[in-house]
Amino acid sequence: MSFLANPYALVIFVMIAAAISLSISNRSVTLESFFNGKNFGSEPSLWTLVLSQVTTWIFARSLLNAAILGYFYGLAGTLAYTFYYISFLTGGFIVSRIRQEGANSVQEWLGNYFGKIGHWTYNFLVVLRLLSEVFANLIVIGLIFSSAFPEFEISGQIAIFVVGIIGLLYSAKGGFQASLKTDVFQMVIFLIVFSICFLWMILSIDFSINSILEFDGVHDQGARPGYVLICVALLQVFSYPAHDPVMMDRGFIASQKKTNYSFILAFIISTVCIFSFGLFGIQAGVIGYGYENQLLGTWQNMFGPAMYFFLMCSLLISAMSTLDSALASSARLVVDEFQLFERNIFNGRIVMSFFMLFGILFTLFPNQSLFDAVAVTGTASMFLTPVILITFLGGKIPIWAYSITWMCSMIGAFAYIFRDSAIVMYLLPSLHKYDQLLSICLYIILFGFLVCILGSFFNRFVAKN
Repeated sequence: MSFLANPYALVIFVMIAAAISLSISNRSVTLESFFNGKNFGSEPSLWTLVLSQVTTWIFARSLLNAAILGYFYGLAGTLAYTFYYISFLTGGFIVSRIRQEGANSVQEWLGNYFGKIGHWTYNFLVVLRLLSEVFANLIVIGLIFSSAFPEFEISGQIAIFVVGIIGLLYSAKGGFQASLKTDVFQMVIFLIVFSICFLWMILSIDFSINSILEFDGVHDQGARPGYVLICVALLQVFSYPAHDPVMMDRGFIASQKKTNYSFILAFIISTVCIFSFGLFGIQAGVIGYGYENQLLGTWQNMFGPAMYFFLMCSLLISAMSTLDSALASSARLVVDEFQLFERNIFNGRIVMSFFMLFGILFTLFPNQSLFDAVAVTGTASMFLTPVILITFLGGKIPIWAYSITWMCSMIGAFAYIFRDSAIVMYLLPSLHKYDQLLSICLYIILFGFLVCILGSFFNRFVAKN
């Protein structure tokens, strides 16, 4: 076990995981397997679909977010992030309704109602989402290796580049089908290493359920911001899955019955995993360790070299699994949905390369807040809530109402990005950024429903006259 204290153990783990991922990627690749995940016309099995959905949603960014929120805001913080995983239930419902109407993607469904405007506005949002997926998971990789090799100032940047290239290589090798295969392997590895860490924590003499339940976080406002974030999650939980291409892409590659089961099982497994990982952050606060290096230094002091190694392995493997899924979805988005290039495997690989390049470049920007990457795209997606619900209920929303609602969401997302600016502070004065985020979400939801309902009534009035 002493070898696990050596930071090069993490390097060896990444190399082994990468080698296995490359070896199990498809050797024979077809257009259907590369872009749609179907190998010679056959759909993936139920558990392939479930494990792929889970591992792409309990990615490194989410694991670290749940733990950090638990550390600062106690159980309320961890529950806030866990509530986002209700998205599997709302996402499954959305996919089921869209498929009942004969559409094979969210883009096709929006296009049926709103034409090219529906396509391009949604696809613009998906581009932001995929870039944030790549960027945020690379950031976690950089944090892990910066903490492992503190004597080398650029160790994090080197790790970001190397692991990014590794993820690109095996993703580009087989596309969507390769992503499904590697997701299963990576999820099994994650469950093993995570289970070891979790059992070690709950069996330690310092662990107490009562302490976990009573802990309000180390933040000077206690658990209050965590409860605010729960409200944000509940407001976003309907639109959030609809704008996630990784989840949506997996909703149209198997039979309806199998897909329904996969969403329910993925909800159960991912919710348990993300909540359990959040307990690591709460436990750090309960014991009273100081917050060091995005919680990683804190865990290093808490758990010792062996358990810390397994904990970092769970983060690394989840980051790698999300990178390949995001890249596979980016190829399908640009080639199949935007239709910017001829539909062939070479062009799909070029698209993957550009998304990875931009993801790496974004890691150089100074603002590297992990939750911000979630909050910005989640806020921008909220125009989908009134649009989808009113349309499902039989309302017909005119394109102008749809466009205004979309624009309102974009303004809200940028307001959160520039929340420290004078104009935003004047309009949304608050003591905490999550209060500002909740206010923005409420404005978007209320204004969006108002515009869409008025637009629907306007359409009925015009139709009658």
